[in-house]
Amino acid sequence: MPSTPQRRTIAAVGVFAALVALSGCTAGGDAEAGPSADLEIGAIDLSAACPETVVIQTDWNPESEHGAQYNLLGEEYTIDADLKSVSGPLMASGEYTGVNVEVRSGGPAIGFQTVAAQMYQDTSITLGYAVTDEQVQQSADLPTKAVLAPLDINPQMIMWDPETYPEVETIAELGETGAFVRYFGGATYMEYFLADGQLSIDQIDGGYDGTPANFIAAQGADAQQGFASAEPFIYENEVADWGKPVAFQLIHDAGWRAYAGAMSVRSAEFEELSPCLELLVPVMQQATVDYYTDPAATNGLIVELVEEYDTGWVYSPEVADFSMQQQLDLGLVGNAGNDSLGDFDLERVQETLEIMTPIAEALGTPPLEGLTVDDLVTNEFIDETIGLP
Repeated sequence: MPSTPQRRTIAAVGVFAALVALSGCTAGGDAEAGPSADLEIGAIDLSAACPETVVIQTDWNPESEHGAQYNLLGEEYTIDADLKSVSGPLMASGEYTGVNVEVRSGGPAIGFQTVAAQMYQDTSITLGYAVTDEQVQQSADLPTKAVLAPLDINPQMIMWDPETYPEVETIAELGETGAFVRYFGGATYMEYFLADGQLSIDQIDGGYDGTPANFIAAQGADAQQGFASAEPFIYENEVADWGKPVAFQLIHDAGWRAYAGAMSVRSAEFEELSPCLELLVPVMQQATVDYYTDPAATNGLIVELVEEYDTGWVYSPEVADFSMQQQLDLGLVGNAGNDSLGDFDLERVQETLEIMTPIAEALGTPPLEGLTVDDLVTNEFIDETIGLP
């Protein structure tokens, strides 16, 4: 797949990367596959405890919701447009840690299967994205344990036209209108909304294809799923045939409070990886703080990766910037009532476990017998001193 021209700027990535961009070369193109021998290890040394390359599997194409993971990369990195991955020295606030990191795309890059399925097919993956409901549903065959929650609230939403439904403020109120709601089939939150009575079976359609075509064609009559950290900007500013605001409610605020995008390991490898996680998780916490404090370079990388991977996914610098700020404004990322970022609310995980268990059983994928919150998540590696200011 041919590479697209480099389009990075000094403002976004600094003088070094800008010079690389002007030369027409991929930044870090000469980086070796193993840890960089010419970099001095900083205050945090992961080399004795962690794999030579920490491999992170995401759940979708590069986007700002993944900014914390891409922020682990410094100025030297190598892009593999065929494998849809980027790798380089793993940095802790600008200092080398003695190991590399590789961030891999999900979605089309892994055949749209779940991250857990990919983790069990490819055991070179160190950490993968986990969603609490999927953890419950897959616990019998593909068990994972989450160790860090970069996002405190799931960005997913149901959105609608405020001109068509001016009195609607919630998904439950939308349900009362009888509006047609499109979503990606198989999403278990929809089973919850049906069981809870917020929506009815005759008004949902699992055939959403990710494009705005049907939403536009319905001229405001239909609703659909989306990310509150992206679609509100995209539909108002980048979808010419719509070009106006949308209203929405987060599925979290409608009662589906599962964590999304949590860093997880295969359950059987948890003990083996614990010495690494004890050092790595605080690094990843700080990378999250660093990204939301100064996102420009990482957003530049995310946009570049989208262009290089060329999967059909479109992601502009404006969307990247909006998404980062929207995540903060909506509290999708945050300290969640304490001083630390990335920890799990165990009562909330228990709630999701209790809600999801009968849903999983009804879907023919019963959870592991005796499954507990401790099987799903842990806060033991969280540094309570690291949080957003």
